[in-house]
Parts: sequence; C-alpha cells; structure tokens
Amino acid sequence: MDYIVPSQNIRLKRIYEPAAKGDGTRILIDRLWPRGVTKAEARLDEWNREVTPSGRLRAWFGHDPERWAEFSRRYRAELARHAEALGQLRRQARAGPITLLYAAKDERHTHAVVLRNVLLGRTKAEGEDGDGQ
Repeated sequence: MDYIVPSQNIRLKRIYEPAAKGDGTRILIDRLWPRGVTKAEARLDEWNREVTPSGRLRAWFGHDPERWAEFSRRYRAELARHAEALGQLRRQARAGPITLLYAAKDERHTHAVVLRNVLLGRTKAEGEDGDGQ
C-alpha cells in the first residue's frame, strides 16, 4: 500500500539533542523556532510548520498531561486537513530515515508522538492514551 512506512524510518528527537549521522532528513515540526538553538546547531533539512498544531490548540493544551487524550484527538482532526503535507513526509520516510524534531521537554506528551503515529497509519496508539503511555 502507498501509505506504508517502515516504523524505524520515522524517529523523534528533541531539537536540543545533537545531530547524529543516523538522523537522516532532519525536519523541525514546531511552529515557533526553539529557544537557544542556532540554525547552525539545528542542522535542519526542513522546517515544516504545516503539520504543527494550530496556535489555538497549542495554547489550549498548554502541555497539560491531563489534556493529552483530547489534544491528540483534536490534533489528529487538524492533521486530516493536511493530506498533501502528510503524504510528502511519508514519501520522505519511505525513501530513508527522517527525524522529526521538536522542542517540548515532555517527550511523552508532545505532538510529535501523534504525528508519528498518523504518518505510520496508526489509529490512537503508542503513547496517545490518556496517561501518555
């Protein structure tokens, strides 16, 4: 099927971690530039703002783990309106590894987890239940 992407080809990483050879294509998926990171340090191949949560959704969520399940549901609904951008990310991941970079401190309750699951064609799974597991 056209949408199948090997799960090992989509990696998640905080932008504050150093770039590594195995990162493949490095894509920042935050709407705002991360504090304290220079463009040279980021070593980005791309900055994709289109697949980020809307400002309104980000503000509502506020990184509150108690809102995680509802945030995931709402973010998936937003992503459904960006089929072309999702398709491009899937094509990149089929061609080789991509690393989705984000700034959030909480690695379990970040939009990157939801985005990765959507790209892999997973319905609510792996880290999207109410407790972030």
